[in-house]
Amino acid sequence: MSQIELRHLRTLVALRDAGSLVDAADRVFLTQSALSHQVKDLETRIGCALFVRKTRPVRFTTAGTRLLSLADEVLPQIHTTELDLQRLAGGESGRILMAIECHSCFEWLLPAIDIYRDHWPDVELDISNGFPFAPLPALGRGDLDLVITSDPAQEEGVHYFPLFSYEALLALAKDHPLVAKPWIEPEDLAPETIITYPVDRGRLDIFTGFLDLAGIEPKHIRHAELTTMIVQLVASSRGVTCLPNWALHEYTQKEYLAVRALGEEGVWPTLYAAVRKDQADAPFMQGFVDMAKRTCFENLHGIVTAELG
Repeated sequence: MSQIELRHLRTLVALRDAGSLVDAADRVFLTQSALSHQVKDLETRIGCALFVRKTRPVRFTTAGTRLLSLADEVLPQIHTTELDLQRLAGGESGRILMAIECHSCFEWLLPAIDIYRDHWPDVELDISNGFPFAPLPALGRGDLDLVITSDPAQEEGVHYFPLFSYEALLALAKDHPLVAKPWIEPEDLAPETIITYPVDRGRLDIFTGFLDLAGIEPKHIRHAELTTMIVQLVASSRGVTCLPNWALHEYTQKEYLAVRALGEEGVWPTLYAAVRKDQADAPFMQGFVDMAKRTCFENLHGIVTAELG
């Protein structure tokens, strides 16, 4: 079995989970051409085709299905062993007190925290509610250890790990007049009620990445605590909202809402894990960032690899 390498198994799993070469390439941090070359190389080594070309989602051959079974058995064991070795190498204890500027991120962050606790039991891990408006300065002072943010402000002594990029989409009732437009311009939202989480507008993509840049103010701003509540208000024509593409995927699949891009090119923020530079190389901190990134790409629809720099 020397023909088969771990990278091959990871690629096949990504291809199965993503459903296409383009999306799978994002998950394994390769270009589409590099991923295609890797698959062809493996097929040459074993003398079998792994999947039927030009099918979506990808339909695997018997050989591909057998290798996926192997991957499902081996890769979790490899990942668990890697985490255990990280702990043994040192830095297995510490504290991660975090703040979250992304209100909708709890959906994926809480499962990641649960998995992390299983592998790093000696790390004190908690979410702080005490820094709602200025968590990054608190991070620099040592009051916090990690901040999930899409606004990487220049802060001395802070390092940013890019987690992923996502598209901020406008969600509307299916019969809203703006549905007739291919994308939304800032002035389209001047007469609208925008429904948001009850957080500072500097933490909302609709303002920082779109309306504020054009000097446009909506007619009304309404707040709701929960994503489901926001969605219900939008569906009943009480206003419009802006949420990450992955947070809206479930509702668009059920045709509960319509969505449109903000501008012709769309608005694509990047989400970061901000940590202090003196802790950026700590194994327990690296372990959390890796776990968060892995959880995101396994569970969130529509996210892409963040561009470095």
